[in-house]
Amino acid sequence: MSDYPNSPTPDPAPEETEQGPAQRSRPSPKVLMAAGLATIVVLVGAGVGISALAQDEEPGATPSASSSPSPSAAAVETSSAPTPVPTSTEPLPPAPTVFYEQAGPPAGSPLEAVEAMTIEVSDEPTGTELPSNLIGLSLEATDLADPRMSGDNPEIVASLTGLGRPMLRFGGNAVDRRFFWTSSNEAIPGNLEGDKAHPVRAAGPADLERVNTLLEAADATISLTVDMGNYDPERAADMTMHASDIFGDRLVGITIGNEPNGYPTNGLRPSDWGIPDYLEELKTYADAMYEVAPEVRIVGPGTYAEAWWEPFTQADLQQEKILSFHHYPLSQCDGSNDPLGEPIMDNLMASAIHDRADDYRRAALAPAEAAGLETWIPETGISACPGSNETTKTHASALWSVDYALSAAQIGIPRLSFHSSLLTCQGGPPMSSICSGGPYLQPDATFNERANYYGLSMVAELPPGAFLQNTAQGGGLAYSYVVRHEDNSMSVVLVNQNDPEVAAQTDVTVTLPAAARTSSMTQLAGPSYGAEDSTIIDGAFAAPVPAGERPAIPGFVPGAESVQLPVTAGTVSVFNFTF
Repeated sequence: MSDYPNSPTPDPAPEETEQGPAQRSRPSPKVLMAAGLATIVVLVGAGVGISALAQDEEPGATPSASSSPSPSAAAVETSSAPTPVPTSTEPLPPAPTVFYEQAGPPAGSPLEAVEAMTIEVSDEPTGTELPSNLIGLSLEATDLADPRMSGDNPEIVASLTGLGRPMLRFGGNAVDRRFFWTSSNEAIPGNLEGDKAHPVRAAGPADLERVNTLLEAADATISLTVDMGNYDPERAADMTMHASDIFGDRLVGITIGNEPNGYPTNGLRPSDWGIPDYLEELKTYADAMYEVAPEVRIVGPGTYAEAWWEPFTQADLQQEKILSFHHYPLSQCDGSNDPLGEPIMDNLMASAIHDRADDYRRAALAPAEAAGLETWIPETGISACPGSNETTKTHASALWSVDYALSAAQIGIPRLSFHSSLLTCQGGPPMSSICSGGPYLQPDATFNERANYYGLSMVAELPPGAFLQNTAQGGGLAYSYVVRHEDNSMSVVLVNQNDPEVAAQTDVTVTLPAAARTSSMTQLAGPSYGAEDSTIIDGAFAAPVPAGERPAIPGFVPGAESVQLPVTAGTVSVFNFTF
């Protein structure tokens, strides 16, 4: 919504802007163990049983909502009939001897009891799928001109590779205010204005060629936004033609204008300009773009106003369309109009934000499904409010990111790009999942990852597959998701959002639709909601351990149809099973 949500003023206060990481946050194949956090324990013997670790139930604990949505027509088609998990006739493998040991509750925690949780996994698909390219990053259009965005920069390649096969979306407010496309080295027009932190930049075909080397190195795709604020359909068509020629199939779509619903209030259009005017200009732009690149899809309207969604789905364009909208759930900056929308920790870690986000996203899916269109969220994050707040850079943002991404995919949204920045960690937007090294406004070629990045990485490491229905009860503030992969293995994801400084471990029972042959586990953890630069995966500031190297779920026995284990609060656990 803003140039960079949670961006600083040009002269930020150090206490609000300096990240100051204790160590580099670099995805690595090595597991660098963090003292007092996740370790691996070796148990010898073939007869390890499944035992319950008793927890005192807390009367009145709030049960979690079921994670079994209705099917979405916009999702990848799946069979309406359930596909049974095959039962292998091969002998069961030996009992595992290496089990995952979680991070424990922080020392001195009150350890308030959490109601035991049961997750019953069904063989019934939801009708939606988890794609391999769900997670993406959204950047400003001016970042196309950044020379660090190159396949020759191993730092940015590693950051993107840790997000699976991401879509890089270039847009933001820069598109219509500080970005100028030229394929003939024209001078930048004088009407474009920037500032020290957000300068005006021009980009041309050579920049797209350089960015394409990054896409190839990271196996990523790209979505672009053309300037509509400064009306020029021919220039947009020229950019589209070059982008199509250079990126080929990696170009997944182009949006015409950034958040056009805001044009009448930001001075880009008269105050009486509205949806009919937008649709007329959209048609002119799209026709010009179709003449030079008819295969490029139009993604839009890219607004945060619901009234614009259905008219876009009905727009008479020659190209294929994809409905898109922007979403920052906690953007009532002072909370005066909507206290539940204020970016504070009590709102972020509450069931209301989960439920409201689902309702809002389903509202966008409805007109798209009626028109037979996909729905994307190419720009999202916790909040679009400027400056730091108590949710930014925190472990809680990692927990939220996992739940937001999986719940979106489960209701039928196949692409999400989390708005980020290439500015420095010191002084740069604190909501950004990545940030560069160097003093404020003097970035170098290195990149760091913040807590929310590791949440996105947990989602990105999941193999694609079909969501299965599951029934979850108890567990306090917790959500579960189940995906059956192409090889018939299964991942059960438990997002335990209970406060790690207060809540005891939750006694969790997962019941499967068939007997499992093997199991493995990976986990994201952190010491508190507000902890900064402390979110780890499998004990390291790194992407998840490769699936084949993960220890077994504690207490798992080959042939079991259920597992029971205590799960630490403030964690995201992925339980993998083969059958």
